[in-house]
Formats: sequence, C-alpha cells, structure tokens
Amino acid sequence: MSDALNKRMLDLAARCAARGAGRVEPNPMVGCVIGSDAGEVCGVGHHRQFGGAHAEVEALRNVTANGRDARGGTAWVTLEPCAHFGKTPPCADALIAAGIRRVVIARRDPHGVSAGGIEKLLAAGVAVEVTGVSAAAVAVSEAFVRGIERGRPFVTVKWAQTVDGRIATRTGDSKWISCERSRRRVHRMRAVSDVVMTGIGTVLADDPLLTARGVPVRKVAKRVVIDSGLRLPLDSALVRSVDRGPVWVVSVNEMAESPEADALEERGVEMLFVPAKEGRVDLRAAVEFFGALSQLEDMSARDDATHVMVEAGPGLAGALMREGLVDRCVVFVAPMMVGDDAAPGAMALGASGMIGDAQQLALIDQRRCGADVMLTYSVTGSR
Repeated sequence: MSDALNKRMLDLAARCAARGAGRVEPNPMVGCVIGSDAGEVCGVGHHRQFGGAHAEVEALRNVTANGRDARGGTAWVTLEPCAHFGKTPPCADALIAAGIRRVVIARRDPHGVSAGGIEKLLAAGVAVEVTGVSAAAVAVSEAFVRGIERGRPFVTVKWAQTVDGRIATRTGDSKWISCERSRRRVHRMRAVSDVVMTGIGTVLADDPLLTARGVPVRKVAKRVVIDSGLRLPLDSALVRSVDRGPVWVVSVNEMAESPEADALEERGVEMLFVPAKEGRVDLRAAVEFFGALSQLEDMSARDDATHVMVEAGPGLAGALMREGLVDRCVVFVAPMMVGDDAAPGAMALGASGMIGDAQQLALIDQRRCGADVMLTYSVTGSR
C-alpha cells in the first residue's frame, strides 16, 4: 500500500477526528476511514463525545448506512484501536468481526489500559501497519499521548504579533494586532479548552474576560490567573464574572492566610496555593494540578484538564517555555510592523546570545486567517 494513499486516508481521518474537540476529553480525538486499497472511501467516523461510540464503530455504521460492506476492506485510524472493555466494547473486536483485512494506524496508544489493539488484530490475522506519513493524523492525538507520557495537561501558548515580532507597542497598546477573523479563531480555541491561563501582568494591563464569545461553546474553561502576590483587583472583569465560569487564582503557599486571599474567596474565586520557586509560583506544580492522565487508570473518573490554553505576556509565556511546559505555539502574524526595538516580543527566554541555544519549534500547520497568517508549531524538548 502506497504512502500517498495512506497519507490521503489518514489526513481524512484526522479531519474527522478534529470534529470531536471539546466533547471527547479525557478520551483522545480519533478518526477512522474505511475503504479499499484502490482508494475508495466506503465510510468515515469519529469519536463524537465522551462515553459514546468510538471512531471505528462510527465508521463501520457509516459503511452500513452507505449500503456497503466492510468485509475485506482497510481501516485507516489515527490511534491504535482499543482492546479493553470500558464504556464501550473493544474497537479491535469490532473491526475483526466486520471482516476488516488491514488496519493502518497513525500512532500507537500509550495508555496501559486501552492499548493492545495491534496485538489483538494481528492474532486474528488482520494485517497492521503503523505509519507516521500523515502529520495531521499523528498530531490529532498529541494531547492525549503527551498527557499520558508526561503526567500533565497539554499546554498551548497563543499570541498575536506583527511581522517584526512585536506583540504590542512600547506603551503596551495591542488592540488590535490581529484581525477580527483571527480573534474569532481564538474564541473557538477557548471554547474547546479546559483551562485558559494568564498572568497577573496581563490582567492588570488588559483586564481580560477570557471567555469564549460569539462561537459555539463546547466546554466552559476554568480561567486561571498566575498571581504570586495576589494583586488581582476585586473589581476586575474576571472577578466580576465568576457567575459566567470558574475563576482560579494560583499563588504561593505563603499567601494562603492573607486578607487578599480571603477577599477573593468571598467573591467566589477558587484559590490554589503551591510552593514558591525563586519567589514565584512553581509553574510545573500549577500546571500539573489541573490534570495528569497518567495518574488514573480509570479515565472515566477524570474531571480535570487535558488542554491548557495560555494567553499571556512575555513573562509568563517565557517562564513556561523555560520550564519545558509548552507543547504547542499558535501564532497569528499580522501584516504590519511596529519598527521599535523597545516594543515587547512574545517571550522572555533569557537568551544566551548563541543561536545554537535557541528554542526549537516544528511547524505543523499554516493557514490564512483573514488578513493574518496562523502558524502552529510543536515545541521540541517539552517535558
């Protein structure tokens, strides 16, 4: 079977999988295409919601609905079919029972409970191929895989910048660098995130709301402020909108008994206190608190975060990057230039001055977004 065919079918499976964003977590987004080795598509499916039928079962149902027969066909799946009885029966068994002859998989399932589908398929005489030929199919389950491997949520840092790499002018003015279409895309990102995180500097400068507005909301994110000194104003947009979605403030243990903490709690703000690291919030402790896939064998018991979206200034964004906590960067590049060396850039990384020490990124997607360009990068070396 050619790489070109595998890529085309797995790309399609990835597009199907992405439709489940915000509804399937803590399960992974998974897509499946069933067709022939000649490239004919007989059925497609994706995992629609947590607790519902998995992608393989949806695809098999779609084959039947289309008046076709899956027997002797090939299934292209973005993630190894599960082999365990959870909320649904094993998908590997469903493929075997349907008479699927070959299964092409974008990546293995690293979870100790659900993995094992490849071995079950091979034992039943089904040919199996694991291939990374489709970058989209590999990427669509990245949050799930990294969460298991690293025991923390998947962290995406988003920012808008000018062509010359500035996120604001020297006076802090940034409204608006990105175009309306890009800002709508950001609201869509918030609408499928478990946590939207920012720093106290951004709150004091911009007084953001951090809610998803003007788009369908699949989940209401926890809005989290990293605030070592508890400077969050009681009249801020976040505090005044606790009835529209949970607001959390993360501070250091030393602030737990402070009047500022009491005042925020009285207004309905959730407080989290973690150890200090060099006088500030230990960011790894904060991120890990909001979810760790590897800590629970029973994924159905989870009610915490798998996706954290960060909208912050260069201080917090850079600190997260230095700690190895950033998995993905989404950058909106606007067709304008500030032309001012004093204007801030996206991240304060404490550069060494050597290009060999620069943070490495891998471009995984690029697209036009109105007048802007939206670039998505995977971060090399996160942990």
